[in-house]
Amino acid sequence: QVLLAESGGGSVQPGGSLRLSCAAWGFVSSFYCVGWFRHVPGKEREGVASIDTDGKTTYADSVKGRFTVSKDNAKNIAYLQMNNLKPEDTATYYCAAEARYYLPPRPAPTDFDYWGQGTQVTVSS
Repeated sequence: QVLLAESGGGSVQPGGSLRLSCAAWGFVSSFYCVGWFRHVPGKEREGVASIDTDGKTTYADSVKGRFTVSKDNAKNIAYLQMNNLKPEDTATYYCAAEARYYLPPRPAPTDFDYWGQGTQVTVSS
């Protein structure tokens, strides 16, 4: 059974930074892809960033240059470093994982079978 757990959410002022972590248990190897999504009530879940087994990353246009996704294969932990946060980044952030080598250019929620419980990020002054 695969389990994912996010941590690192919180409240920050605009311009601040947070680092989200996504710990994974249950994968037989480190060959799995990770996606980060966010959700605001009343809106569709939005893809934020992803990383595949080769370390190839993708980012939503709204976060390019501010967010960085990475993965520590030895620890089975993925990270989302978020800098220069804006109020519009406020959302519940979810990590997702899938035991596949590569992801499509714009990963969708349906590309992932395993999800964490979500962590709240609030950006306000």
